[in-house]
Amino acid sequence: MKVHHLNCGSMRPPATPGGLICHVLLIEHPDGLMLVDTGFGLADIATPSRIGRARPLIRPDLRAEETAIHQVRKLGHAPSEVRDIVLTHGDSDHTGGLADFPAADVHLSAAESEAIRHPRTFGERGRYVPAQRSHDPRLVEHHPERGDTWHGFAAATEIRPGVLLIHLPGHTRGHAAVAVDTGSGWILHAGDAFYHRGQVGGDGRVPRSLLTMETLVAYDRSAVTGNHARLAALWSANRPDLTLVNAHDPELLRRAQERIH
Repeated sequence: MKVHHLNCGSMRPPATPGGLICHVLLIEHPDGLMLVDTGFGLADIATPSRIGRARPLIRPDLRAEETAIHQVRKLGHAPSEVRDIVLTHGDSDHTGGLADFPAADVHLSAAESEAIRHPRTFGERGRYVPAQRSHDPRLVEHHPERGDTWHGFAAATEIRPGVLLIHLPGHTRGHAAVAVDTGSGWILHAGDAFYHRGQVGGDGRVPRSLLTMETLVAYDRSAVTGNHARLAALWSANRPDLTLVNAHDPELLRRAQERIH
């Protein structure tokens, strides 16, 4: 399977040199195009309030050319070809583009679906923005916590052949990672399980602003710390057949784009 690494939303939080990105995967799957997360969408540009409470903190640029729908078209595909969208979680910088692909099935963990539809805490009520789901997307719930182990992770379930949803809660109640078998190796999109490569590999100094942000928004801080340890072990293995990326580190996006998938 061919996989494209896209930036679908640049952000400029305070005290974060180089800013942040919204790393989205576009997968040319035999069953149809798939997206992993969506970044921001056209409706977010038209109505920035859709982004919710996070907007003053993340300070998104909101450019039409960075939206997933624009980049899908630029690669020669029709938006209607996007059959599936897999969400690592439901934060607004991951779900803003859902409305641009209204025919797609939206896959996520059942725990995250429950959190989105029935937020329990003040933090959950602020992070999940109903306006981004006003088009009533079809949510397809999965239970990765009941699945098989995958490369040291407790559980994973297959969404489509070669595309796995991995149980990785902590950042949100039902946060998950997504693993993609390209045929020549694996890509593991860890979502917001870590913000900066320095948290798992010691590769670069982690801006204090990101550490503070991660702590403030975490649903379960101890689980976040545990996820860092598991991902650090994977990073240190230095496997040539595995590309580890996350949602927001621009350097990991650059490196992934230089590799052939």
